[in-house]
Amino acid sequence: MAVDTDNNANWDIEDSLDELAQLVLTAGATVVGRLTQKLQAPARNSYLGKGKLDELVELKKELGYNLVIFDDELSPIQQRLLEEALGVKVIDRVALILDIFAKHAHTREGQLQVELAQMQYILPRLAGQWSHLERLGGGIGTRGPGESQLETDKRIIRTKIRNLQEQLDDVTTHRDLYRERRRMRGVPVVSLVGYTNSGKSSLLNAVVKADVLAENKLFATLDPTTRRMYINGLGNVLLTDTVGFIRKLPPAIVKAFRATLEEINQADLLVHVVDITAKNAFEQCQTVEKILGDMGVAEKPRLTAMNKIDLKLDNSRKWTEDEALSLLKAECPVAEDTVLISAAKHWGLAEFNLRLKEKLIGMGFNPGYAVYDEDVGGKK
Repeated sequence: MAVDTDNNANWDIEDSLDELAQLVLTAGATVVGRLTQKLQAPARNSYLGKGKLDELVELKKELGYNLVIFDDELSPIQQRLLEEALGVKVIDRVALILDIFAKHAHTREGQLQVELAQMQYILPRLAGQWSHLERLGGGIGTRGPGESQLETDKRIIRTKIRNLQEQLDDVTTHRDLYRERRRMRGVPVVSLVGYTNSGKSSLLNAVVKADVLAENKLFATLDPTTRRMYINGLGNVLLTDTVGFIRKLPPAIVKAFRATLEEINQADLLVHVVDITAKNAFEQCQTVEKILGDMGVAEKPRLTAMNKIDLKLDNSRKWTEDEALSLLKAECPVAEDTVLISAAKHWGLAEFNLRLKEKLIGMGFNPGYAVYDEDVGGKK
């Protein structure tokens, strides 16, 4: 369910719902229908206009849905009123993403980050859960107990948030020690960034023979993984796979994942992996650039890898790597800092390594240094 506003100019509303549907499938649910409404802005209290809300209520008889997911973040009041009107559970895009993150967080650090984001999401919504007290009116027995319980719950969550932040501070300190070792030894660190499901993990697996999970799902990889990569004529490089970005990435997630995202801040070079087959590839790139800008790393040295080129070919015939690259380079000239690759087919990796080497040498990294095993921070 989504409201189409003027703010969605860069994304077609149906494309946005297609992405939401992918998120729903990744979370393990089934999509039985979708609904949109054109408004200047979502209704303040009910998100939808009255007529569209009535239509959604009627659809329940036809579709038998038991959950409604909205493509925007809902306020506590909006969520409560929608649940009362629809008689089913209502969640928003943020809660859906947090659920997927919780499903895919396998390390202690990842689990801490997800739990912190969940607590920060829940805290401002507690008051809405106690809103039934408002209907009781004033008088003895209606004000004190409710407020007392609400404040107790808030205090418990605030304490939990502080504890989680302290634990994640320890993780940050641990990561800083690794980074300091790398800086002292002059080891270049390269971070893979990009929209979720662009193929970052597949690229890491292809160039360093890693064993990182790579699936055709959004946020299949959540925990950062660093592997050592050897480049002829240069030496060892540390290559880090990072969590994918997505449109409307909740601020709570960005804040909670600061330790992980710090890998991007501290990287010497960013490799922006782009799914060249995505319908909204340009808009996805814009989203990534905006997030990198918000993080203050937009000016960091960059190499762009246009991935999944094999899916752009006529699959009625077999292609060699040279044939595919020659054809696609002729049809799609790329900029100097861009390479065409297929991580799945291992195409274009020789040129990828060459361009990576040229970029790093141009940045002042000299051939001949070594990387020791303790410098490689894998899954913790």
